Amino acid sequence: MKLASLKGGRDGRLVVVSRDLQRMADAGSIAPTLQAALDRWPETEPALSDQFDRLERGLVASARFDQTDCVAPLPRAYAWLDGSAYVNHVALARRARDAVVPDSFWTDPLMYQGGSDVFLAPTDPIEIDDEDWGVDYEAELAVIVDDVPRAPSRVQAAAAIKLFVLVNDISLRFLLMKEIKKELGFVQSKPSSALSPVVVTPDEFGDVWDGGRLHLPMLSFLNGMQIGKPNAGVDMAFDFTTLIMHAARTRRLTAGTLIGSGTISNRDSDGGCGRPVDQGGLGYSCLAEVRAVETILEGNPRTPFMRFGDEVRIEMNNRSGQSVFGSIRQKVVQRNDAGSY
Repeated sequence: MKLASLKGGRDGRLVVVSRDLQRMADAGSIAPTLQAALDRWPETEPALSDQFDRLERGLVASARFDQTDCVAPLPRAYAWLDGSAYVNHVALARRARDAVVPDSFWTDPLMYQGGSDVFLAPTDPIEIDDEDWGVDYEAELAVIVDDVPRAPSRVQAAAAIKLFVLVNDISLRFLLMKEIKKELGFVQSKPSSALSPVVVTPDEFGDVWDGGRLHLPMLSFLNGMQIGKPNAGVDMAFDFTTLIMHAARTRRLTAGTLIGSGTISNRDSDGGCGRPVDQGGLGYSCLAEVRAVETILEGNPRTPFMRFGDEVRIEMNNRSGQSVFGSIRQKVVQRNDAGSY
């Protein structure tokens, strides 16, 4: 089943979306918003699934689905907990500055709590004041859970995974370095993240979802040039079940919480730090990793961070080459003071 939120009100208007992302049908009679659906998931999921099936079979009134009509599936969420499950990404960043990865990073997940009060629509611009903040994208996968008890078992954590979504976890790298030195958390360096147009239930993935990892490539492009295609199911040191257990170790998680994978990163086939796509490699899911590899191999980074006018696209295709979630497509622009609020 695929769901999206159309523009209308602060929390959007819930629709079901066809598997090929071409058609949609209203879901308002079942739940007005995605959060409302998640709040009563045992009741709403069967009804939404039936509506999705009827849409696929042409048995319900439908309209053309246009991704530009979407807000984020959850325009605001109760929590956004982002892990760093791909330790290769962390290892490259540390190696570039001659630092080592502590052994604990391979056994105890890194995770921070980001801002969840505003999630950007998939086509919203990345509005910033200063290009010299070091604007970067991060192509990530996240799961959306329903209620999770404190200290859940592995079975409970796995059962809590209800939806998948793509995330552009936007980072301002030069501000981030300053905040890391404060040793508390990210605030200014992590503006609002963007979500893909569509969220997807686990049953849509078949055998590429193994219950903990999703084995599909994460595609990212900058100004039309492919930067990355690493496989989300490879080199993921901590699967989503483990990340949920980590997040809920000392507190409950409420329905609508997002748990992020962190930047998707694969080692090269020879175990090295990876090659660009145009050199036969799988590339990278953020510019910081591109720059880290350049520093490791050449002594200095040469790829700039994003500038005004640059556009990033993030997408994931199935084995048939069809887009699963639709695409996040964002352009970096000068901040406009005439915002909605």
